[in-house]
Amino acid sequence: MKLGILGGTFDPIHLGHLRSAEEIGQHLALEKVYLIPSSLPPHKAEIPVTPFHHRLAMTRLGTHCSRLLETTDLEGNRPGFSYSIETLQELHQVFGPGQDLFFIVGMDAFLEIKTWRNYKNLFDYAHFVILSRAGCRNFGLEAIFSDLHIRGSETGSGKIFVAPSGKSITLITSTPMEISSTNIRNMVKEGRSIHFLVPETVRAYIIEKGLYLNDDPHGKSKIMPCNHSRKKGR
Repeated sequence: MKLGILGGTFDPIHLGHLRSAEEIGQHLALEKVYLIPSSLPPHKAEIPVTPFHHRLAMTRLGTHCSRLLETTDLEGNRPGFSYSIETLQELHQVFGPGQDLFFIVGMDAFLEIKTWRNYKNLFDYAHFVILSRAGCRNFGLEAIFSDLHIRGSETGSGKIFVAPSGKSITLITSTPMEISSTNIRNMVKEGRSIHFLVPETVRAYIIEKGLYLNDDPHGKSKIMPCNHSRKKGR
């Protein structure tokens, strides 16, 4: 089986997240794409983040209408920061060695991969799918590929590369949808409509729970900073 993995804060999940996951799943003929809300994202260690149970609930509401997409609370069941290497190792235990995992990540995040915990070992556990935006030049990507000894694929497509582990790295451009979770939170706070930016079920949940109405809504938790070696990475 080929399974997609898309992690994120999802604060809140929006149609851009869902559309990208759906397109990648279909493009790569994946059996499922699992969306995994981060419990304690290390790259946002000093930024207030909505409590995990709200973000998990909204992500489940967002994926409910798609047969391809599914939400898992994997990182919410693990104490401490949500590091990608630990998530991939755990997924290997859950699904077994016979599964092909495709780790989906945005270009901006991938360009910071050297800050991730044990980043060179990530490619032992999963193929990578890098989501880029149309018209954006990928400055720094070649240097990262060189450092990781990632080479061009024999297919010669220019969009598929190979890591030393044999795992593939695929560049994909999805339908452009300039939707931002930050902007959505600001719009709710300002009393503006978020129709057609998030699924209607997610919009109703935000209203019901009173999320994003101020800077610290309903127990919005601030992830406490810690030393650099713990905070570094994803």
